[in-house]
Amino acid sequence: MESHVLARAIVYIFLLFMQVPVEVMSRNASSVKLQVVNIGALFTANSVIGRSVKPSIMAAVDDVNFDSGILQGRQLNLIIRDTNCSGFLGTIEALQLMVNDVVAAVGPQSSGIAHVISHVVNELHVPLLSFGATDPTLSALQFPYFLRTTHSDYFQMQAIADLVEFYKWREVIAIFVDDDYGRSGISALGDALAKNRASISYKAAFTPGAPTSDINDLLVRVDLMESRVYVVHVNPDTGLRVFDVAKHLGMMSNGYVWIATDWLCSFMDSSETMDSEKMDLLQGVVALRHYTPDTDLKKSFSSRWKQIKDKESLNFNSYALYAYDSIWLLARALDVLLSEGENISFSYDPKLKDTKGSSLHLSTLRTFDQGDKLLQILTTMNFTGRSGQIKFDLERNLIHPAYEILNIGGTGSRRIGYWSNHSGLSITTPETSYMKHANVSTKDPQLYDVIWPGETIKVPRGWVFPNNGKPLQIAVPYRVTYKEFVTKDKGPVGVKGYCIDVFEAAVDLLPYPVPRTYILYGNGQRNPSFSDLVYDVSQHKFDAVVGDVTIVTNRTRIVDFTQPFMESGLVVVVPVKKVKSSAWAFLKPFSWEMWCVTGAFFLFVGSVVWILEHRTNEEFRGSPRQQLITVFWFSFSTMFFSHRENTVSTLGRLVLILWLFVVLIINSSYTASLTSILTVQQLSSQIEGIDSLVSKNVPIGVQDGSFALNYLIDELHVAVSMIKILKTQDDYLEELLKGPDGGGIAAIVDELPYIQLFLSTVNCKFRIVGQEFTRSGWGFAFQRDSPLAVDLSTAILQLSENGDLQRIHDKWLSKDACSAQSNQIDDNRLSLNCFWGLFLICGIACFVSLTVVLRAPLVVLASRSLSTRKRPRLRTCLDERVAIAGVVIATAGSKPPKVQTCSSAHLPQM
Repeated sequence: MESHVLARAIVYIFLLFMQVPVEVMSRNASSVKLQVVNIGALFTANSVIGRSVKPSIMAAVDDVNFDSGILQGRQLNLIIRDTNCSGFLGTIEALQLMVNDVVAAVGPQSSGIAHVISHVVNELHVPLLSFGATDPTLSALQFPYFLRTTHSDYFQMQAIADLVEFYKWREVIAIFVDDDYGRSGISALGDALAKNRASISYKAAFTPGAPTSDINDLLVRVDLMESRVYVVHVNPDTGLRVFDVAKHLGMMSNGYVWIATDWLCSFMDSSETMDSEKMDLLQGVVALRHYTPDTDLKKSFSSRWKQIKDKESLNFNSYALYAYDSIWLLARALDVLLSEGENISFSYDPKLKDTKGSSLHLSTLRTFDQGDKLLQILTTMNFTGRSGQIKFDLERNLIHPAYEILNIGGTGSRRIGYWSNHSGLSITTPETSYMKHANVSTKDPQLYDVIWPGETIKVPRGWVFPNNGKPLQIAVPYRVTYKEFVTKDKGPVGVKGYCIDVFEAAVDLLPYPVPRTYILYGNGQRNPSFSDLVYDVSQHKFDAVVGDVTIVTNRTRIVDFTQPFMESGLVVVVPVKKVKSSAWAFLKPFSWEMWCVTGAFFLFVGSVVWILEHRTNEEFRGSPRQQLITVFWFSFSTMFFSHRENTVSTLGRLVLILWLFVVLIINSSYTASLTSILTVQQLSSQIEGIDSLVSKNVPIGVQDGSFALNYLIDELHVAVSMIKILKTQDDYLEELLKGPDGGGIAAIVDELPYIQLFLSTVNCKFRIVGQEFTRSGWGFAFQRDSPLAVDLSTAILQLSENGDLQRIHDKWLSKDACSAQSNQIDDNRLSLNCFWGLFLICGIACFVSLTVVLRAPLVVLASRSLSTRKRPRLRTCLDERVAIAGVVIATAGSKPPKVQTCSSAHLPQM
């Protein structure tokens, strides 16, 4: 009996010495107040991150235990388990750790192990604070007890995507280790690039621990591809082998771009010095590093690091800071939990029991009763640690994710900028952007210059033509009409035309060769559908289209076009003929009502002025006949502002000045209208543009294969039955000459370059009416995100600037085109037919006047039949009258002299 009691006492003392809580042999919750709180740590000790994290975690535990103001006088008991960088061993170590009734675990560093362990901690309600598992998928709701105390790779990949956009690259090749960490990170990179219209052209994955030969084979395949921008996302322990192989293959030279995620800086920061051979592998590499502010707390940690003995790493990386802050985060949360009166207790889970014959001892695992409460407290903590502010957002990610962007060169690295989720790329520290209001627009992203591989500061193009020898498969429309633009040729190239010459000239300006093969698209019997051709390019049946392809909205959604090399737009062509000018065209400016009213007002105003003036103005007096003549003369002379009668009354002057203003307006309007009628070319067609064409609902012709067909139907809602497809240029001429009444068409809707060629061959029988109602151009189409489209756009602009584009145009398309202004001078020249009516009126007036004047000689001849006695006197009087008339004529415009005339008594009686 005594030995049994003694044995029980020894067991109790042993358990107390081992600081293991006494289990109450029941399935009820244990509520024994503990003086020691067990916490666990999971990491791979023999790794770049593990060698930096282990001393940091142990130092943090010592600092917490040294602080008597925390944990209500309790102590942290750290239990470390080595995961050995193995998913299986890591899971076993995690289970063994949970047997020790830990309230939380710090780690692991591996995302793959974190995925497995998260299922364990979910069951046992033990929070898992990971300082190194950056897999974005671990933030899923599936793992509520997983809490990341570092930044997710989601943000790091956003930074790389912004970097790719900053340098205007469109495709990258991802080189990564094929595990949870690598796959999830690259998946996040693909999503981030897609937001910036970039993409991953190839995913080059290799297995964890792959031999160097496998990496060599992988990079050989990569080097044959188009993209020269490589994103390396591997672990820091084996990542340098990638650069070693790349250096051996000549892939660290001019034209290549290497971007490394934070693993590379972690490796470099953990080493006191990098030997020259390793640095030689990394020249020109751009790398990312977690940004941690240079605070006093960080500096104190650096001083503390130097005092740590038996550490395997002389320097520390950013993961050491996150691990240190993870311990303090857990300690502060436990302090809050205990200060609220909570006791740490564990319970048996009835679901965790060994099946029959099982030796796993699952029943030794117990659930942490306060796990939910502790997790809630952890997510609401807010304090400043060695790595910066420790606070979680609604998605349980650390706030203010930020990275430094480093350029490796020489014997070290230099910072070229920062990235944060608040300001993007910048040369200012993230703290500066945090101080700004979120709605304040930031400036354009900026970075300092980079020394790229090959020791050049010129930004690499990011791609080259593939080295696998496969030429570009270029589709060329096999045209039936307008072969000047592109057509089949018997030469070695196989095609010729204006578009081909432009493309060849642009390719010659590129700084690299572009092997290419032209493939005719179509059967040669009718023009192919250009929309179908563009669609085939988008489906990767061809690499590009070279021809007269119009850049329209629907096509730009599926392919990329170059800069337009020819302006184009839809126009309307109709048959026309000149309208003969009328001999009475001078009457057309006014309607007959206007003529009548204008004449009446001339007489009315003359009468009003006579009434106002004749009582006081001698010029408006005289015999009734003279006054009537004066009224008529004054009225119509105001039309030419040539009236000679003066107005002396105030009312007369007022009426006259107002009437002269009216006459000025009438004269100006008449002149302008008559000029327009006689000088502007008149066309017989009643179609004046696209609006009148559509409204008349007449047959319309369009070129076979042109986008004009869909435009008329979809945009202008023209009935399909009113559209006729024209397959040849002869169809253009024949259908227009027939006209709608003869079963032909009223007009053609086609692009301006085609119409200019057509009009040059029809001797100006047709004309363009109205303006271009679409504005577009012709470009070369390439597959989506093809960098060749950008380079060729630059080459086309260069051709335009140096005049080569115009010379090619003159070679193929320089013909005498018939346009609306071709015979402008001849058409505006007025003929006699326009004015013979005026000349007729003037001639009749002159004839009548001469008839009246010539009556005087007839009277003289008649008087010779009179008696001889009275003849001399008659002659004398007649001579006097003729003399007086001559004086009057000679002195016209001045006051006539007084002349002695014969009285009526001297004249013979008739």
